[in-house]
Amino acid sequence: MNFEEQLHHLIDEALKEDIGDGDHSTLSCIEPTAKGKAVLKIKQDGILAGVEVAQKIFAYKEPTAFFTKFKNDGDEMKYGERAFEVEASVHTILQCERLVLNCMQRMSGIATLTKQYTDLLKGFKTKLLDTRKTTPNFRLLEKEAVKIGGGVNHRFGLFDMIMLKDNHIDYCGGIEKAIEKAYRYVVAQKPGLKIEVETRNIEDVKKVLAIGKGKVFRVMLDNFSPEQIKEAVALIDNVFETEASGGINLENIQSYASAGVDYISVGALIHQAKSLDLSLKAVII
Repeated sequence: MNFEEQLHHLIDEALKEDIGDGDHSTLSCIEPTAKGKAVLKIKQDGILAGVEVAQKIFAYKEPTAFFTKFKNDGDEMKYGERAFEVEASVHTILQCERLVLNCMQRMSGIATLTKQYTDLLKGFKTKLLDTRKTTPNFRLLEKEAVKIGGGVNHRFGLFDMIMLKDNHIDYCGGIEKAIEKAYRYVVAQKPGLKIEVETRNIEDVKKVLAIGKGKVFRVMLDNFSPEQIKEAVALIDNVFETEASGGINLENIQSYASAGVDYISVGALIHQAKSLDLSLKAVII
């Protein structure tokens, strides 16, 4: 499925989860024909994310809903500003309210944290990657928020790249054997699928260099110190892309970038991001 199809599925399942056999709060006191207007109010500074998603949520429920954007995804937002206004059936507004807020608050938190990291990488060649440390069934929008914040998506799932991590290597019986078997699998089953290999020390890096040319496209340097990263990058000498991972945070990311690595992956972009405060309020005319 493409992004739009996946988003459609996410919205459909989320509304089913929330509405169940009916929004009885709304059904009990709001006439079905009532029309209304609501505004998204910003209550916390940060980077805004999820405006396009909000528009699609309202349109999914009511294609004729009128949506006016005051700010765009990726914009800086300040307390007291407005992000958008929507005019639609009151039933649509009230049934979509929580889903819109849940998505936007979460996405804005991730985009804001990602922007803090990417700002620190300005002037370096290093790019920031996310990981698969995501919320089940919400990965689509969490990874979208990383892009809005200036980061780059790593693989989306287990299906779009081979990553030989420590457990694969240990279960397989060694790094050389894992690379050879993975490469034969790609040739036979999934031509074009890229192979990344995790290394745990400089000796692992040397092993990948010895047999990985033409087979491996990226080497992950896991839990290396910045000094070890520099040594590994010099050894690899652009034969493979390089990725640093493990224990990297806002305090030390520049020391890793200065070691010359191509990518830095940070799981905390998603799993440690805090949702930002937004609210959807009725506009009474």
